[in-house]
Amino acid sequence: MYNHEPANYTCPFCSLVAGNETEEVWTKQNNIVFKDEYTTAFVSSMWWPNNKGHVLVIPNKHIENIYDVDEQTLGRVYVTTKKVALALKDVYHCEGVTIRQNNEPIGNQEIWHFHVHVFPRYTNDRLHELFNEKYAAPLDEIRAFSQKLQKYFSGL
Repeated sequence: MYNHEPANYTCPFCSLVAGNETEEVWTKQNNIVFKDEYTTAFVSSMWWPNNKGHVLVIPNKHIENIYDVDEQTLGRVYVTTKKVALALKDVYHCEGVTIRQNNEPIGNQEIWHFHVHVFPRYTNDRLHELFNEKYAAPLDEIRAFSQKLQKYFSGL
């Protein structure tokens, strides 16, 4: 009823969790900044002009959206989301974070795997005004942001 995943959908996030790198999987293994038994966090390949290096947090098992996620998994995703928010504050020296989670096409969900966006926020960054101006970030820039966060998480 609340699912929109097409038949025979190949989930890029499941491929990432499984360690597969293909043309369909934009995010590479070296962009993963945190992974445990239940969740994976990685620097997104899609960026916004003033909020570079935002992170996605996903459950490791395939769940399409908020309507399908069980409470235990939801809790684990948001525990990791908190860790990522603290990492962004420390590593990026951002002034705040925005956490966003989209569901269904009208809710701007584009990947049919439950995920949470964690955006670094800065004074006058205009994230919400520029939300339609996302772009595919250069791989070397994604890698640089990933390395900073990996260093943070390796020190915990």
